[in-house]
Amino acid sequence: MHYADGRSTPCENVLPAQQLGCSDLNTTAFLHRVLRAEKPDLVVFTGDNIYGPDSTDSAKSMDAAIAPAIAMRLPWAAVMGNHDQEGTLSREGVMRHLVGMKNTLSRFNPEGVEIDGYGNYNLEVGGVEGTLLADKSVLNLYFLDSGDYSTVPSIPGYGWIKTSQQAWFKQTSASLQANYTNEQPKQKEAAPALAYFHIPLPEFGSFTSSNRTGVQQDPISSASINSGFFTSMVEAGDVKAAFVGHDHLNDFCGNLTGIQLCYAGGFGYHAYGMAGWPRRARVVSVQLDKTQDGEWQGVQSIKTWKRLDDRRLTTIETEVLWKRGSN
Repeated sequence: MHYADGRSTPCENVLPAQQLGCSDLNTTAFLHRVLRAEKPDLVVFTGDNIYGPDSTDSAKSMDAAIAPAIAMRLPWAAVMGNHDQEGTLSREGVMRHLVGMKNTLSRFNPEGVEIDGYGNYNLEVGGVEGTLLADKSVLNLYFLDSGDYSTVPSIPGYGWIKTSQQAWFKQTSASLQANYTNEQPKQKEAAPALAYFHIPLPEFGSFTSSNRTGVQQDPISSASINSGFFTSMVEAGDVKAAFVGHDHLNDFCGNLTGIQLCYAGGFGYHAYGMAGWPRRARVVSVQLDKTQDGEWQGVQSIKTWKRLDDRRLTTIETEVLWKRGSN
């Protein structure tokens, strides 16, 4: 969202007719519109939630940026990008503020684990109450801090998901899968999972217009090294899609080795974009299976679409990211 100081913060890359009076409040209005239309069970903010350099008070900026979700009493979770900490709070300070806000499901870091970064955590989505899967996690969500910039002098560019984070992810994934398949009632295959972080992996550059849904209009601004997190997800086997921010003019999904790699496209108005190309948000819909007897089961499919900030809040490019039984 690149939120800064509200009404006094100008918009970037909008049409001349949109410029007058355009500010962070346009970002707020778009968020309100999307949340009212979709009525989501969870809102995820994928980093650069605020733009630190232009924010007078980082804490106030975060409060204002996320205010629509809080006002609607919606659960929400966040990871950090590379600009959140460039204001009046350190990277640690930003995450500590996020985990202290109302209705947040964000967590600082897993307890008792030595791990790089801030905001590495997982959320478990339980089965329907009153069913056999009520005490199982039928969908797992992983959130990781992809860092900001390289701290290794010989390696330029952006940060990456470190070895300690990957070790935590693999251990958490293995534990969740073992519980789902081995503990009663035993399930035949692991519950699907989604991953959220800010900076794209180098593998996001694997697609062309022929094998992706959506557009690539920015270079893939990944770290200049490959730390191997995509391989970690493939080996774990449960992640079906990963969602990032960072490159505002990319809004595609592409399937690589059974994992959908997805951008949402730029959301905020105080962020670079393209005049005439509407700001957008990605929606993810997880559908449960149901037996002939009406018993709710585990996840059957995962769909996605995008909402545009135009007059009709247009829905575009609905697609199935994963379906049980498919490769």
